[in-house]
Amino acid sequence: MLMSVRDRRVWDIASVADKIRERVSGNLVTYVRNQNINVTNICVNTCGFCGFSKKPGDAGTFLFGTGEIREKAALARKRNVTEICTVSGLHPDFDATSYTGIIRTLHEEAPEVHLHASNPMEIAYGARKSGITTGEMLVEMKGAGLGSLCGTAAEILVDEVRDVICPGKISTAEWEKIIREAHLLGIPTTATIMYGHCETVEDRVRHFEILRNIQDDTQGFTEFVPLSFVHMNTRLFREGTARPGATGREDILMVAVARLFLDNIRHIQVSWVKTGIKMAQLGLMAGADDIGGTMFEESISKGAGAPNTDYLDPSEMKILANDIGRELRQRTTLYAFV
Repeated sequence: MLMSVRDRRVWDIASVADKIRERVSGNLVTYVRNQNINVTNICVNTCGFCGFSKKPGDAGTFLFGTGEIREKAALARKRNVTEICTVSGLHPDFDATSYTGIIRTLHEEAPEVHLHASNPMEIAYGARKSGITTGEMLVEMKGAGLGSLCGTAAEILVDEVRDVICPGKISTAEWEKIIREAHLLGIPTTATIMYGHCETVEDRVRHFEILRNIQDDTQGFTEFVPLSFVHMNTRLFREGTARPGATGREDILMVAVARLFLDNIRHIQVSWVKTGIKMAQLGLMAGADDIGGTMFEESISKGAGAPNTDYLDPSEMKILANDIGRELRQRTTLYAFV
């Protein structure tokens, strides 16, 4: 199995994947000028891999009101972003109206900015709290201004693993159902995986198979984003359930094998927030064509212990791209060039 290779053949796999990347996506490295807005870190779930969420009454909790959300959106506009990304905790008082209201507020304040927001977990939670179907909530979100749905909350799409790392989250089947509903409604999504904790190589392959089958049927995934587990401040690691994140070998093979196996998803993104800038550059040499976003503000990975997550200047991205003989180009969320 390619993901299990532990010798110099890693470079052979990366080389083949990079040749395919060049054939599919050309000689560019793309990025999106975006800003994260996390509305609250108060969450009813207790995912073992999360260092961001807090319970009501904990020190350091926050919840932005409508005025603060408008201020954040106005700041994003001043920064000339083309995308606002917002995913937050599952606040005990939130329902479908709450999530739709956040989208509507952002859209009113920054109507020209693409809203890449929420994920299947938020959709399931909001729908359940309001007594509506997930399909109905997606329709409401799209009507409020949602441009695309985040493909997070996937973690590992194997229920035996989910029962360990995030027992309060939706099942694999429900995640897939909501993603397919979004695609059917014309709402594109990203596809993600979180690896490097307590999953096996076989679990990763099962995850890949689900993503590939969805894309065969819907063509709704815009990109695949591998998310390397950031372990430092997480309960899973403190309790000894998870290992201390993926290794560099695993990071390279995750990108390379994704390029080889997920041949129906055109764009593979490296997450500089999760792996660091230097490792992200190696991922760009192993089959990835996109370096993600500028971010400006990032709370979730920082909460788990990742350093230097707030902002990556395009001038630094250009150095990384040029250093490997590639050209940096700005894109929109849906991969049109800016």
